[in-house]
Amino acid sequence: MGVSHLIRLSRAGLVFAREGVFALVDPRPLPVSARVGISLARLIERRDTAKGGTRRLAAALTRLGPTYVKLGQFLATRPDVVGAAIATELESLQDKMAPFPQSEAETMVARALGKPLSEVFVSFGPAVAAASIAQVHKAEVPNGGERKTVAVKVLRPGVDRRFKADLDSFFYAARKAEAMSLEAQRLRLIEVVATLARSVAIEMDFRLEAAALSEMAENTKDDTDFHVPAVDWNRTAREALTLEWIDGTPLNDRAALAAKGFDLPALGRRVIQSFLRHALRDGFFHADMHPGNLFVDNEGRLVAVDFGIMGRLGPKERMFLAEILYGFITRDYLRVAQVHFDAGYVPRQHSVENFAQAIRAIGEPIHNRTAEDISMAKLLSLLFEVTALFDMRTRPELILLQKTMVVVEGVGRSLDPKLDMWTTADPVVREWIERHLGPAGRLESAAEGAGEVGRFLARVPALLTRAVNLADQLDAITRDGLILAPDTVAAIAAAETRKERWKTVALWVIAALLAGLLIAIL
Repeated sequence: MGVSHLIRLSRAGLVFAREGVFALVDPRPLPVSARVGISLARLIERRDTAKGGTRRLAAALTRLGPTYVKLGQFLATRPDVVGAAIATELESLQDKMAPFPQSEAETMVARALGKPLSEVFVSFGPAVAAASIAQVHKAEVPNGGERKTVAVKVLRPGVDRRFKADLDSFFYAARKAEAMSLEAQRLRLIEVVATLARSVAIEMDFRLEAAALSEMAENTKDDTDFHVPAVDWNRTAREALTLEWIDGTPLNDRAALAAKGFDLPALGRRVIQSFLRHALRDGFFHADMHPGNLFVDNEGRLVAVDFGIMGRLGPKERMFLAEILYGFITRDYLRVAQVHFDAGYVPRQHSVENFAQAIRAIGEPIHNRTAEDISMAKLLSLLFEVTALFDMRTRPELILLQKTMVVVEGVGRSLDPKLDMWTTADPVVREWIERHLGPAGRLESAAEGAGEVGRFLARVPALLTRAVNLADQLDAITRDGLILAPDTVAAIAAAETRKERWKTVALWVIAALLAGLLIAIL
């Protein structure tokens, strides 16, 4: 209910105030009431928070628990919501926790798989990594007459109840914000929270992560330079995921990679091209490709792990991305602008030519710089900033793509500081453009269009029948009026009474919290 949400959110507000988070907010564009509230909140911040810089936000989120840590990591992918500076700082937020006891992990796995642990694993070692949602154990399974090493991911006990309560409060806050702010509506805060909730739900059901692994493995089965760990479906359930153990060198260990003779610039190019290939060709990409999730195995293949956060692009979004990148590569800004309008992302009351002018202001400066200074991710970030001026509503899937590109670009440049992003991206983008916009692609699109027409014609009789029924119902309403059942009227009255009652209670709770805050200050 509203009161419980207010209590939880008020606690979070007090933690933010104590950690000095409100010092990061620029009060100038805010209304007077918000500026006064921030000034009051800053009176109780700890004196040593100024030394922490923007890390104070990470400290506050860590104190508030696993849901807030996930929220921070998720908002790191949404610079359109929190701003580029805060998003950058949130990227460093570590989702690391002390492991829960070995006995609890063994009990959880045995219950999830419905068998005693000794019947499923030859050995089950201690946790090698622990986070807010799960921890990973190294184990062994029988493999013929030998043993095979596997990784077992185990869900943290009770985590689903904690996440549900906090996410309900986030939804409550988002609904209130959108009801009071047009900017919140443009940013689609309710959808932001919904996306976070879906992401967390997927992360807490390891069968879905296993399905993501399986899908990407199928998509990349012919890619000789990219590998996805195999899923052991017989030892996988909602609370436990068993995977092939990866013996590889982390991509953030440059010294070890160089010592093993790997070509670091080539690895950097492979990271970029693999990501673009997955996004454009497959429409399904790993959305958490930080160096800790990327390895190079002994065969020289790039290996990704932790498939809890994935991104999807439909055919329209893939066309949009390819056309934008190709337009910037060829400096065809009118084409880039037209793609936005054709996709329906920019309202029609705006001028394509004016939009192209704004895009030129982004694109032209990059052509006066050296290749290693040109950031594709920064360009897309600037592009999304400009689109806000033209009333383009936030597209969460494109923002996730852009943020993943920031991380991927950073990984590539850590391996080769002089990496030419555009030369690296060009063959992947050009191949996709030629495949889908060339003669073969146009013929395929025409065939798909003919199929859509056929499916529509097959539905016409049913649509006509529904239209006649709707017309009859509207005619009856206009003749007799709209009549509500007595139960419906009573239910509406009761709902309104409850709403007013809880509004009153909520106001008293807020007043009490403010009084407590003032007492603490004085």
